[in-house]
Amino acid sequence: MTLKNHHETPGRSLLMMIFGGTGDLTHRKLLPAMYHLIAEGRLPEECSVISIGRRDLTEEEYREQARASVKEHSRSGVDEQHMERFLSKLHYKRMEFISDPGSYAEFREWLEKNESLYKAPAVRLFFLAVAPEFFGLIVQRLRQNQLIVKRNPDHRVMIEKPFGSDLASARELNATITEALDEKQVYRIDHYLGKEMIRNILAIRFGNSIFEPLWNHHYIDNIQITSAETLGVEGRGAYYEQSGILKDMLQNHLLQILALITMEPPADLMPESIRDEKVKALRALRRYEPVGVCAGIAMGQYGPGTSLGKPVPGYRVEPDVAPDSTVPTYIALRASVDNFRWGGVPIYIRAGKRLDRRRTQIVIEFKRLPGVNYYQEFREQPPNLLVIEVQPAEGMYFQINAKKPGNEFRMNQVELNYSQNIRFQGNVPEAYEQLILEAFRANSSLFTRWDELEQSWQFVESVEQMCAEGGQAFPNYAAGSRGPARADRLLHEEGREWREIDLPESARNH
Repeated sequence: MTLKNHHETPGRSLLMMIFGGTGDLTHRKLLPAMYHLIAEGRLPEECSVISIGRRDLTEEEYREQARASVKEHSRSGVDEQHMERFLSKLHYKRMEFISDPGSYAEFREWLEKNESLYKAPAVRLFFLAVAPEFFGLIVQRLRQNQLIVKRNPDHRVMIEKPFGSDLASARELNATITEALDEKQVYRIDHYLGKEMIRNILAIRFGNSIFEPLWNHHYIDNIQITSAETLGVEGRGAYYEQSGILKDMLQNHLLQILALITMEPPADLMPESIRDEKVKALRALRRYEPVGVCAGIAMGQYGPGTSLGKPVPGYRVEPDVAPDSTVPTYIALRASVDNFRWGGVPIYIRAGKRLDRRRTQIVIEFKRLPGVNYYQEFREQPPNLLVIEVQPAEGMYFQINAKKPGNEFRMNQVELNYSQNIRFQGNVPEAYEQLILEAFRANSSLFTRWDELEQSWQFVESVEQMCAEGGQAFPNYAAGSRGPARADRLLHEEGREWREIDLPESARNH
């Protein structure tokens, strides 16, 4: 399925500018992404990558650092010929872009001089890989110095999450951004939208006649969305004290998955048509009432335990974490999309750190058949399940029931399995490759529009308000466990259970 764009970029060169060029995100994700895009010919020959940082480095020093980063984080190894070609297009500019407003005028002069060497008109793509508090400042200074011009479709800004720390700050930041840029020039990143199996959701839903007619409350019993990590906060205690699991995972990644799973079919595959339907789904998402009792929600915080065979500390003794912190590192809740398609279908969402396994998975559980015919003697036959695995393996399988071989008529579970890891042998593009490429192509379907973010923030704040008083005591689960017991009770009270689905071992070994 190919998405059509309002603005393809035929005959365009590319100037990719990374603010925060010496940071961890740039070295782990952005530089390897640009290497692969250039090496595989997915970007125009007239292309430059300009890393902008505050460290005192020469261009050669930076290129050597980039070489090492690409070699370490490349998804499929490095070809030296391609590496030299990539490095020839990589530049480093030292710039005090926070403390020195005058540095932007100097950078504009340098950029225009280099841009004039290109035969084709250039797309200026600014990637803000900096702390969130600087997003608005940088965009305003880019506008003031005419590095970006409002409503110029070739001037675009990619903004990392988090977009705001709450609804009020998100609205304030959006007002600052849209003062300088038109909405179509803003590409708000949720890197989950660049993951192959997340992008596959619409193809699975609308490209298969065995699923599309069944994708509603008549046939689906419940939906489960799980994002589990074995890692703790990994030195990001200060950030996590401000965000917690609700803002780190629920407000963006998990609600974007929910929107894709529950949205109505778009009128066409244009980006705005897709995003229109996502907004409708998020608007139909029932808000929690601020009753001060954390009902229907399980929050948690990890204590000390064992993870991957090694003892690990609890959250409260992590660096830069308050010793009496009440910030949640786990969330499980029951969501409801109140529209005709989904009325009565519970959507269970859970996410947590320091759990017993790493997994991002979507499980569609179909309703059981009545206890007649094949089920007359075996009334506890399992339901049909459609499982979409996002990470660590990528793939999906469909669980059905069939006759077990032998003389007796007994039912047996059978999995119809598709492993993307096996099919493509590690050559699946990484999320940031897709995001950068689609931003260059002016395809906004993999990015979040402001009204999507606004609806997401409204839902998250309703969760926070409901649990503002009388919350759960922390810590309440051991590192390396499945999470707090309360999360299991949420489903048991409704006669259901969390589905722990493993793809076949053959899929996980690739």
